[in-house]
Amino acid sequence: MHSVGICGSDVHFWTEGVVGPFVVKAPMVLGHEGSGTVSELGEGVTHLKVGDRVAMEPGVPCRYCTACKGGRLPDHVSYEEGALLEPLSVGVHACRRSGVTVGSKVLICGAGPIGLVCLQVAKAMGAEQVVITGNYKQMGADVTVHVTSRDGREVADQVVQVLGCNPDVTIECSGAETSIHAGIYATEPGGVLMIVGLGRPMATIPLLDAALKEVDIRGNLRYANDYPTALAMIASGQVNVKPLVSHRYSLEQALEAFEFAKKGEGIKVMIHCDKTKA
Repeated sequence: MHSVGICGSDVHFWTEGVVGPFVVKAPMVLGHEGSGTVSELGEGVTHLKVGDRVAMEPGVPCRYCTACKGGRLPDHVSYEEGALLEPLSVGVHACRRSGVTVGSKVLICGAGPIGLVCLQVAKAMGAEQVVITGNYKQMGADVTVHVTSRDGREVADQVVQVLGCNPDVTIECSGAETSIHAGIYATEPGGVLMIVGLGRPMATIPLLDAALKEVDIRGNLRYANDYPTALAMIASGQVNVKPLVSHRYSLEQALEAFEFAKKGEGIKVMIHCDKTKA
């Protein structure tokens, strides 16, 4: 392994041993956003060779389909970019499931790593306007909303004011109950609210508003066959994930890296496991 990004779920598993319905029941090696180099080959493997630079999709593999046999990184794609394929695939899946397309008006709640990759993917998929809650306009947002209120209606009013209309799609990436409320209130009637952020297991939401506005509330569990698209977006330059890496640590500093990630002060914390590879 060369580069491994720390995900918010890694921090949850480390500190609490649980993320939603997923409970750690046995020793667990954390770190599922990874890239590295093939060091050995199993018998009969012909599509890879020792020394190939690859990124892994961390789901349970069947080992036979095209997706399982892929993963080779183009020469111009770095190990860090390879490690960021995992969260970027989450963004691809969220935008696909929520129907982001050319001309879409999109609200993204939460400017953490997942919110920022959703922002870039939405723009790459042709969204006309994207507003994000946070201060990351330099990442490609057309407008930003600095949230100071815990009232979902007030946040929704802010969004509509800066966007000039109600968003067709809201992608909630923070897990905050207020953001879910804001998403329901802000989204255009007949639009989609995509729940990506992992908040509390139970939440109170204005369900009647969602029903009367015919807002579809959809869930998102990681990704499914989205790695090839994510890699193509990076390789072609449609998205630029490099600015997401805010802090870098060596493998020997892994505990320090997790302690820092727990504070939530950076964007993406990256651990470099192999000092011999650039």
